[in-house]
Amino acid sequence: MAEAARGAPDDPSLSHVDAAGRARMVDVGDKDVSERAAVAEGRVLMQAGTAALIADNALRKGDLLATAELAGVMAAKRTHELIPLCHPLALSHVSVECALEAEAETPPGFGGAVAIRARVRCRGRTGVEMEALTAVSVAALTVYDMAKAVDRGMRITDVRLREKSGGRSGEIRLE
Repeated sequence: MAEAARGAPDDPSLSHVDAAGRARMVDVGDKDVSERAAVAEGRVLMQAGTAALIADNALRKGDLLATAELAGVMAAKRTHELIPLCHPLALSHVSVECALEAEAETPPGFGGAVAIRARVRCRGRTGVEMEALTAVSVAALTVYDMAKAVDRGMRITDVRLREKSGGRSGEIRLE
């Protein structure tokens, strides 16, 4: 296999892989400190009846939306403990918003959704995309956990980065 395909140290396409193909933590010591931000989103599709229970705050485990938001914030702060090779970051801001879409357009077999959006900021040497994506993922898992007693067919979907700013690659906005 060619060195570039394996991610040689000077190959930016695979920065977490060394010349021998082994995982490595990226050295960010020479990077400039800058304001960094990321926004991620995702959805949890569900039955219409499940969405109605959430709207009425009638689930046995309590306020699903508030709990999922809190879980997402907590997860963003611990991303470096969950994802190998992520740097621990002093986050300056994390917000997670969960919104019930009871009348959402959904694929056949579903009748509602919870939309999740996370915003993360810090001043540092590396980006916060993983923190935003982790926040959305854990919030979605929390939605599933809290409602699984009434709907095991829920589907976590569309988890993705929407935008990021800061660092060498600058600003990226994805549709």
